[in-house]
Amino acid sequence: MEAESEPYVRLATLRTLHRVVADLNAARSLAGTLQAVVEGAVSGMGFDAAAVSLVRPDGDLVIAAVWELQETGCGGPGVLLGQVGSRESWERLLNVGEHWGTLRFVPYDRGWAIAPDIPSWTGDGPMPRDETDWHPADVLLAPMYSPGGELLGVLSVDRPRNGKRPGAWTREALEMFSLQASIAIGNARLRAEMQRALARLEKEQQALRASEESFRQAFEYAPSGMAITELHGLQRGKLSRVNDALCRLLGRPRAVLRRQSFADLVHPEDRALLDRTSAEGGRAELRLSRRDGSYLWVCLRNSVVADASEGPRFLLTHVEDIEDRKRHELQLAHRASHDALTGLPNGAELRTRLSLRLCTLPQGPGGAAASGTAALGGANVPLGDSLGAALGLAPGPDLEAALGADLAVHGYGVPDGYGPQVLGSPYGYDHVHAVVPDAAAPDAPQPGAPAKGLAVIFCDLDGFKSINDRFGHNAGDAVLVEVARRLQHVVREGDTVARLGGDEFVVLADNIGRDEAKDLAGRLRTAVIPPMRIDGRAMRVGVSLGIGWAGCGMSIEEVLHTADELMYVEKRSRGGSSRGARGPQHGGGPRSHRRAG
Repeated sequence: MEAESEPYVRLATLRTLHRVVADLNAARSLAGTLQAVVEGAVSGMGFDAAAVSLVRPDGDLVIAAVWELQETGCGGPGVLLGQVGSRESWERLLNVGEHWGTLRFVPYDRGWAIAPDIPSWTGDGPMPRDETDWHPADVLLAPMYSPGGELLGVLSVDRPRNGKRPGAWTREALEMFSLQASIAIGNARLRAEMQRALARLEKEQQALRASEESFRQAFEYAPSGMAITELHGLQRGKLSRVNDALCRLLGRPRAVLRRQSFADLVHPEDRALLDRTSAEGGRAELRLSRRDGSYLWVCLRNSVVADASEGPRFLLTHVEDIEDRKRHELQLAHRASHDALTGLPNGAELRTRLSLRLCTLPQGPGGAAASGTAALGGANVPLGDSLGAALGLAPGPDLEAALGADLAVHGYGVPDGYGPQVLGSPYGYDHVHAVVPDAAAPDAPQPGAPAKGLAVIFCDLDGFKSINDRFGHNAGDAVLVEVARRLQHVVREGDTVARLGGDEFVVLADNIGRDEAKDLAGRLRTAVIPPMRIDGRAMRVGVSLGIGWAGCGMSIEEVLHTADELMYVEKRSRGGSSRGARGPQHGGGPRSHRRAG
């Protein structure tokens, strides 16, 4: 380049430029491209040394590549490799330099512009004899920009081999080279980013495949049932995937289950619970049908699996067999509410069933006396003429609408135009009120008088104590079991036979008239008195019966005591044992009823 005006020199320079640009494009990595840039600047542009400062993600510039034609004794510019200069200092230096097209030349007399944090190196060289000579402290920079104007880095060249400051042709060639270098660096950075993105993608795909495989194994080999339910499309609600444990649990093959939904398998009584659980996720205990037609208690735990863009996609259901636990719970509940010896409802269960039929609102003129107070609308109010005043309602439609149905079934009469719809009144009850039948007209009641009610038949065995004393408690227990069986055989469907305690039984017979109740009591007596064979011996017991009536406004103890007293009236009238009787003639109060365990 010593004689830059000569055409053949320019042609040789273009050939050299073409070669070094080809080397730039042949590099396969960013590091290789940067090294090709500095080597091309030295071998093709006629400089002894070159360095590339590359912009880092934080904006500062780091010396990323250095090349020197011949290493000097003091180490040369290679010592700069890896050093960092601030973006602000570099931009100030570029602004201070002389503009040679896109190049920036900083002569030695402007060396003050080189900030201390900019990596720099001044090599040995002859001092200039005139202004065209290169000074060892001169700096020539070629900024490299992306097509969008973003600074990619700065190419620094030093010590032209002819010892002169570059002329116009060398400057133009260096500008062309820096432009091609910026394109190559941009492409290399893009390739590096793509490679990193591909590496990340491959890593994520590997992690996804590992996660899917882990999920598949956890799903397929889970000891309890697992299922995936579709939430969208034509298969909405269908089981798209089930594991072997669920197939074994329900006794159904996988192909069959995948054509069904949990709604097809659930017990009809549990359908509403399943719908709520499926819509909201969460946990539910319900029954699913097996292939043999039986139902299995299971615990369903649902998790809604959602996509960030599409929302809920499917339902992951864990199905746990809780049949043994449910059976145990039912056994415990049965033991708590039933007599261990006879299997009949015990005293606690009897009281529970009575409490479901009785409310605090007593009967009116058509039944028992309506005195005292009643629970209406969450408040206790006096009955009688002042009832409307107590509720803040004057006689008329408002009072009738509030109390019509409730008071009608208690003997107060229902206003014209009011029917069952007023049962939904906030002052009403949603159960059928228990009313004592009219004793004067048991089978043909007068208008407004109830014909049927809830009978409470108290049964006390006669002669049972002697069996216990003669033959022992085992024989006595066998007698109680046989009596319980006979009583259950006589009563109507829906009636309750309970063992209150000891040799006492109670029968609840709802919706029954007085004559019907007497007939039922007779059949109970007839069923009990025939001899029974226990341990090869014929044993016989009698029974005393008392028919009481339960009505709203009565307490449970009052109902039982009334039937108990009527039973002892009969027992005394037949000359039976009066043990435990505490009627008025005995000067005692009502006796306490023992609960059967």
